[in-house]
Amino acid sequence: MNKFVFVFIGIFIFSYGMINYYIGLRGWQALGSRIPWLSGNVYWAVFWFIALSYLVGRLGQKFLPTGITYWLTLVGAYWLAAMFYFFIILAGIDLVLLLDRGLGFIPESVKLNPRNSRLLGHMVLAAVTLILIYGTWNARHPRITHYDISIPKQAGDLRQLRVVMVSDIHLGEIIHNGRLTRLVEAVNRLNPDVVLMPGDIIDEHIGPFVEQGMINTFRQLTPRYGIYAVPGNHEYIGGHIDKALHYLNEAGIEVLLDRYSKVAESFYIIGRDDRSGRRFSGRGSRELADIMTGIDRSLPIILLDHQPSRLEEARLNGVDLQLSGHTHRGQLFPNHLITQRIYEIDWGILRKGSLQVIVSSGFGTWGPPIRVGNYPEVVDITINFEGEKHTAVSP
Repeated sequence: MNKFVFVFIGIFIFSYGMINYYIGLRGWQALGSRIPWLSGNVYWAVFWFIALSYLVGRLGQKFLPTGITYWLTLVGAYWLAAMFYFFIILAGIDLVLLLDRGLGFIPESVKLNPRNSRLLGHMVLAAVTLILIYGTWNARHPRITHYDISIPKQAGDLRQLRVVMVSDIHLGEIIHNGRLTRLVEAVNRLNPDVVLMPGDIIDEHIGPFVEQGMINTFRQLTPRYGIYAVPGNHEYIGGHIDKALHYLNEAGIEVLLDRYSKVAESFYIIGRDDRSGRRFSGRGSRELADIMTGIDRSLPIILLDHQPSRLEEARLNGVDLQLSGHTHRGQLFPNHLITQRIYEIDWGILRKGSLQVIVSSGFGTWGPPIRVGNYPEVVDITINFEGEKHTAVSP
């Protein structure tokens, strides 16, 4: 572990601690100090237990009982979202108060009334609570997003292909087998020809994936041409990439790690290793041109790449359709303003010359099991092949 990692960890711990102290202090000033039976020691003990529960739950998975780590992780995951919105709202209020010192636009009668301070504190608490409730409901109600696209090539005997893309499931303790079962049922109702999964299927730790029988759940998928996937950054973060790939293959998912598969003698599916592979395993992704050696470029080419960040390379190498995820479209509003800056496209469809790119907001969640300002989705894509000649129509 080099010094830059230690510096990053140090900055993260300091920042996390200061943000939480700021929120805790504002909470005590607005509410806690006005509850007669609540002492400062009890308040801060409970506050720091909640604030640190996610870190303790994740770091203690090897040492603590599963039931304890599950509840610590769940409580802590909700706190991460609460912390995010508490900080935004409280910082906004304090900014207004700071501006008022110079501009004096808030009436003195309002500022000096203790009741207003208590009322504002209750309003902030209520607002964050409502956001968490809505975000939880929203994250558990995925939608079907439809795209109809055309690829100007012949695809053997196929004139049309039904593709279902599911990205960023993040299967683990929070996104459990029950959620996966409902996902499999939804995908089967769409009756796809092929199912494609561009990464982050498993959320770091592979234990729940095996222990909850998710392998057998995946085997209930019934696409005509199979299931193909690539790893995402979270398969690498857990430190067990080889085991993760093994169990995914055991579940009937063909993982394309910097290689391609020719499907039904009609089209190609290429899978790129995730960019994070080099950082976590020392194994770097191959150049796309190298991966595509031997491909018949007159046939349609579909590329799976977890992160939507190598679009120009895909275009220059003649890829017709790239499918990506990773962004979650920010997951928590207004983080989409950041993902829009980072990526050329962070959600939806983009046409870039002959290349078409579809980026999903994902099915699951990472960290907080909530979504605000976006929604989970299963992407249903109808591809029409528009070459000059067709000899048959797929049933």
